[in-house]
Amino acid sequence: MDEILMGAAAVVIGLIVSWFLMMAMLNNRSKRAKKESEIIVREAQTEAEAIRKEKELQAKEKFIQLKSDYDRKVNEHNLKMQNAENKAKQREIAINHQQGDIQRKQKELDAIRVNLSAQMDLLEKRNHESEKLHKQQVEKLQTIAGMSGEEAKNMLVESMKAEAKTQAEAYINETLDEAKMTASKEAKRIVLQTIQRVATETVVENAVTVFNIENDEVKGRIIGREGRNIRALEAATGIEIIVDDTPEAIILSGFDPVRREVARLALHQLVTDGRIHPARIEEVVLKVQKQVDDEIIETGKRTAIDLGIHGLHSELIRMIGRMKYRSSYGQNLLQHSRETANLSAIMAAELGLSVKLAKRAGLLHDIGKVPDDEPELPHAIFGMKLAEKYKERPEVSNAIGAHHDEVEMTSLIAPIVQVCDAISGARPGARREVVESYIKRLKDMEDLALSYPGVMKTFAIQAGRELRVIVGSDKINDSEAERLSADIARKIQEEMTYPGQVRITVIREVRSVNYAK
Repeated sequence: MDEILMGAAAVVIGLIVSWFLMMAMLNNRSKRAKKESEIIVREAQTEAEAIRKEKELQAKEKFIQLKSDYDRKVNEHNLKMQNAENKAKQREIAINHQQGDIQRKQKELDAIRVNLSAQMDLLEKRNHESEKLHKQQVEKLQTIAGMSGEEAKNMLVESMKAEAKTQAEAYINETLDEAKMTASKEAKRIVLQTIQRVATETVVENAVTVFNIENDEVKGRIIGREGRNIRALEAATGIEIIVDDTPEAIILSGFDPVRREVARLALHQLVTDGRIHPARIEEVVLKVQKQVDDEIIETGKRTAIDLGIHGLHSELIRMIGRMKYRSSYGQNLLQHSRETANLSAIMAAELGLSVKLAKRAGLLHDIGKVPDDEPELPHAIFGMKLAEKYKERPEVSNAIGAHHDEVEMTSLIAPIVQVCDAISGARPGARREVVESYIKRLKDMEDLALSYPGVMKTFAIQAGRELRVIVGSDKINDSEAERLSADIARKIQEEMTYPGQVRITVIREVRSVNYAK
């Protein structure tokens, strides 16, 4: 029982203490609120007093101006009175001579005095009106001062914010429009100037090489007894040697240009020497392979020197030399890389970027196409890995890997190399395709776009560099048409192989047709 009483007493004491604490907190808050309100009231009174004094000062200035006008008029009147008195004096002198005019002159003076009295009354009335107007202005100022300073400040701030926001939006829109127009014009100028400053040439390579001979007797010596010489030559070079009825010519067929060059040089030495047998063939082929390897390295070094590129790894120099014997769609790879390097250097100079890095990245951008062991990787990715392996700068490696958008661009050199690669590959006469594969590629492109719902017709034009897609206006709206264009572009990029770039244009039109009968 005692424990219960003690617990109850503790609860009561706790409640009492809590009540006192709460009252103390409320008292402190009320005091703080009262102080804040007094501060606000004092600030408002101070600001109102300042406004009142300013308006009183303005009223005083107005009164001083009115008083100045009054004094000026009084001075003018005094001057008039003085003139009148002078006239009166003259008249008084004249009275001595003309007694009959004295009364008339006296009346004139009385009239002048009456007029002066009337003017004085008018001035007093105007002074009274001025005092009354001053009182009214003071009352208006007091009424205006009844608005709190914070309210007046907020009204002014909101007005200025709205005006500044409108002006800022107009300035931003104007700046963006001007920037877009300037950027588009400048980009066109740079591209056109870059193309005009690079001399291009058309190079078409085939999968066969024609070896000319003096007479058909040499064909028999090349074939050898029971064809042993030609078999030894094919085994040593890996090239198919076609000896047919073509006069004074032997055809060397093979997909590898380096092998065809080795076979051609070996045949030339064998025919010139006259000793053609299997042992001699193997000896000459080995010797020619060494010569071709040396020429590849020399070509790589000469290319780097011509372009002013220094510090390349020896393996990269060898790969650059091998580009001479590679082609892409009939375009010589070394010529394409040199052209891309020159274009990139010119464009980088126009944009104020590093010319050396741009030229280096342009020369090495297709380095992934010429390795001895070709992995199952896109040539851009493999070229980037090679550049990283041989300690090239990160900007150069990224430009190599990103020139087909297979990795993200991290420097301004990368888009320059991508654009210059497209310019070099897309110019007229740079590349060619077999007719059958060309037609098949265009047909596959049209079929790919036609597979999307809502597509009615597709047309591949401009040698496959543009795909026009006609859609039904009742099946696809404008936003869906834009999305369809992006989807087709992405699918073509993922599933098809093509030179340069393909422009996808989705056309959606509404036709209203009626007939007058």
